[in-house]
Amino acid sequence: MYVEERMYVLQPGKAPEYFKHYEAEGMAVQLKHLPNLVGYYVTEVGPQNMVVHMWGYDDLNQRERCRAAMQADPAWQAYLPKVRPLIVSQDTRLLKCAPFFVERLKKMLAAAK
Repeated sequence: MYVEERMYVLQPGKAPEYFKHYEAEGMAVQLKHLPNLVGYYVTEVGPQNMVVHMWGYDDLNQRERCRAAMQADPAWQAYLPKVRPLIVSQDTRLLKCAPFFVERLKKMLAAAK
């Protein structure tokens, strides 16, 4: 299993606007196409104005298929111009589960559904 960690640094003071757009439009599209939301966070301590969200995938092929479907969705394309101006930078990491954590993550994700 893999977890994709996406980190966006927003313009100072723009987190409420970003979250407003995400809740109204972006979240539904992502949940439609991406299989497992692991978490959605905002930093409290450390680098400020940062939004971090994590998505679980069985493998990298599943990630590629799901993200391609989302990118092709007209609702996603309509959402992006609303939030892109709010984002200063973006970083993405793909994390491979440690062998002893795979089953635990699967159970956590199954319980969240």
